[in-house]
Amino acid sequence: MGDQTIYQRIEALIKDRGMTKKAFCEKLKISSGNLGDWRRGKTTPGTAHLIQISDFFNVSLDWLMKGIKPGEGVLQEQKAAYFFGVMGPLDCQVEDLNADEQNFILEYVEFAKYRKQKNENNKAKPE
Repeated sequence: MGDQTIYQRIEALIKDRGMTKKAFCEKLKISSGNLGDWRRGKTTPGTAHLIQISDFFNVSLDWLMKGIKPGEGVLQEQKAAYFFGVMGPLDCQVEDLNADEQNFILEYVEFAKYRKQKNENNKAKPE
């Protein structure tokens, strides 16, 4: 499963949901040109799109980006300790991380804030 591309995972999610690619693009306000570029491997979805897609299909960013299921490869406890260890004294431990790892953590923090905000908004105005 891990050798799939991000696009292939998105395509599988669209198919599982029984949507057309056109409906997916309209619902998430993604241009068909963008989707075509992702399919051809010309570009990959940016952070905002990844967050939006993972939220829409209720899948993790880890799975969407890398095909990793929650808890796969690393124990959850270790992951949490590592994450909080890094976020605490960020200035002195940040050198231990490469740029991709640093960006992933920062993007995940943004994702967590986005989800929290969205949940609070949904509680505030019941549909």
